[in-house]
Amino acid sequence: MVSPDGKGESVRILNARMPLEDESSYYELVSNGGVWTSIISHAGLVEAPGSLQPGSLEAATLNRSDNAEIIIDAGGRLLLPGFVDMHMHLDKAFSISQVGNASGTLQEAVKNYGAASQRFSKDEIKRRIIRAALSAVAFGTTRIRSHLDFDLSAGTEVAFRTVLAALEARESLQGIVDIQFFPMLPAGIASPSAEEIVKEVLTLGMDGLGGAPHMSETPEADIAWIFRTAVEHDCPVDLHCDESDDPSVNTLKPILAQTKLHGYEKRVTVDHLCALSPKPQAEAEALIDEMVDARVGAVTLPAANLYLQGRKDRGLVRRGTTRIRELLEAGIPLATASDNIQDPFHPFGQGDLLQIGLLTAYAGHLASREDLRKLLRMITVVPAFNMGMADYGIRVGSPTEFVLVDALSIEEMFTTSAFGRWVYRGGDWVHLSRRSGQWARPKLSCMWADAAASREEQQRISIQE
Repeated sequence: MVSPDGKGESVRILNARMPLEDESSYYELVSNGGVWTSIISHAGLVEAPGSLQPGSLEAATLNRSDNAEIIIDAGGRLLLPGFVDMHMHLDKAFSISQVGNASGTLQEAVKNYGAASQRFSKDEIKRRIIRAALSAVAFGTTRIRSHLDFDLSAGTEVAFRTVLAALEARESLQGIVDIQFFPMLPAGIASPSAEEIVKEVLTLGMDGLGGAPHMSETPEADIAWIFRTAVEHDCPVDLHCDESDDPSVNTLKPILAQTKLHGYEKRVTVDHLCALSPKPQAEAEALIDEMVDARVGAVTLPAANLYLQGRKDRGLVRRGTTRIRELLEAGIPLATASDNIQDPFHPFGQGDLLQIGLLTAYAGHLASREDLRKLLRMITVVPAFNMGMADYGIRVGSPTEFVLVDALSIEEMFTTSAFGRWVYRGGDWVHLSRRSGQWARPKLSCMWADAAASREEQQRISIQE
C-alpha cells in the first residue's frame, strides 16, 4: 500500500524464477514504494528465514501495518511482469444471456449485438466492463486495450453511452488495472460531421482509433480517413483487419500503404488477419514482407476465430486463425489476446491469458521450449511494446508490477493453467489467490460484488424475455 508520504511498502521476493530472463537462475528482488530497487540473480535457492509462502499472503497483507516489509519465498515459482491483454471488448462481455447467435457466425453476432445495444443502459455497460476487467486481473492481467462499440447508426446518444460508461469504469479501476480505450469507428465513417464527433470522443479521453474496415463497402476510403484523422490528433491506430475466410479480402494492403504514407510506423496494430491464411503462399509471404517494412504490430485472437471462422466448411474445417508461426518467424511483434468474453462473438472465456496462450499453442503448433517462451512474450513484452508502454517490465527503476504464478516451469504453467496467481501493481496487491480463488482485498471484493449484481441483473432480464 502506498502511504500519503509516498514511501509505500517494501516487498522482498526470494527464490523467484523469471522465465523471460535466465531460466536457470533464481532471483532476489526488492521493491520500495512501488518501484523496483534491486534485482539480483543466484545460481540456486537461498535461505529465506522469516519469509512467507505465497499462500500465506492473504492474512499477512490484510493484517499488516502500512510500510511494513513483506518477505516472500517464491520457492522457485515463476515471476512475470503483469500480463498485457491488448485486444478485448470489455463493453460486450457477459452479454451472451441477452444477445444470442444461433448460427455462430461473425455476421449474426454483429447484427444481433447492434440491435441489442440500444437498450443497454450506461450503468449496465459500466458494470460489465468492471466485471470483465476484474476477471482479467484475477488471472494476472494488469494492462488492457479494449475496443468499444461505437455504432453511430443507432444515434450519437447510444454511441457515446458506451464511451461514457467506459470512462467511468476506468476511473473506478484506477490503481488496479490500466485500460486503453479505442472506439470502433463504423463503416462509411468519412464525413465532415464525423470529424467533429471523433474529435469530441478523443477529447473525452479515448486513447486511439479503431474500426473494422473490411466490413465496409468503401474500405479504402475509410482507412484513408481514419489515418488522416489519427495523424491530425496524434493518436495510434488499431484496426480489426480481414476477419474473414475469403482470401480475396485484403484491407491489410491499404492499411500498410497508409502507415508508410503518414510515417506511422510502430503506431499501427492490425488484428485477426484471418484472410491471410487462405491466400496463396506467394501472396501471403509478400504481404508479410510488407508488414515487416511498415513496422506494424499484430494481434492474433485464437479463441474467437477458432469459434467464428470456417462455419461454412465441411469435412476439414479451417482453424480460422492467422499465420501465427510465419508472422513470428518474420519478426513481426505478434501478441495474442482474449478478444470477446461470453458474448455473441465468443460464448466462452474469462480473460485468462494463460488459457489464450494455450489455445495459441494448439492453433499455431507451438510446443517447443522456445515456442513457449515466445508465447510468454506474446502476453507480456510484445503487447506492451505494441501499446507504446516504455515503463513496462521487471527492471530497476520501473514500476513494480508483476504476477507470481503457482508453477515451477513454463511447461507446468501452460499444462495446468496454473490457478494460483498473486498480482501486484501500484504499490499494492490487487489480487491474492489461493486455490479456492477467493478475493482477499476489500476494495476488490466490493467491486466484485457490484459485478456479480450485474450478472444477476442480466440473468433476470434473460428469464423475463
